[in-house]
Amino acid sequence: MEVGGVFADAFSRVREAVHAVLDGLAQEDLDARPGPGANSIGWLVWHIARVQDDHVADVAGREQTWTADGWHERFALELEPRDIGYGHTSEQVAQVSGIKPADLKAYYDAVHAATLAYVESLTAADLDRIVDTRWDPAVTLGVRLVSVVNDNQQHTGQAAYVRGLLESR
Repeated sequence: MEVGGVFADAFSRVREAVHAVLDGLAQEDLDARPGPGANSIGWLVWHIARVQDDHVADVAGREQTWTADGWHERFALELEPRDIGYGHTSEQVAQVSGIKPADLKAYYDAVHAATLAYVESLTAADLDRIVDTRWDPAVTLGVRLVSVVNDNQQHTGQAAYVRGLLESR
């Protein structure tokens, strides 16, 4: 398997997990927070999509799907268009609500398609390209993509856990 295929498989596993969490989910469960400071499934999936969109668009040298395709306008959240949810307060988490599960899935799928279009063309040599010099050592493309997959998988696990909690009520 080529490097692009490995990353395509990894991101496709994230997509499968996102769909598993969202399929058949009621709006009230999408927006429910299992505790006062906890994240909702809606916020978690929005954040997964935003991190992937932001980070992959950056290394691919393209505009984010969020702004390029007007998703930020459709969702009409009271957040800056570049906001990806990192470091959100409880109040900011609460602002990410009222998004229909089908719309959230559609945004994630658009991000996924853009991600696959980029990663499927990668070669092993591409992974050594420095993409962020703010760190020591500088971050390579390979490290950045692994970080995105890791972040996405952790949050899909959290979303699945929250769904399980809600279903056991």
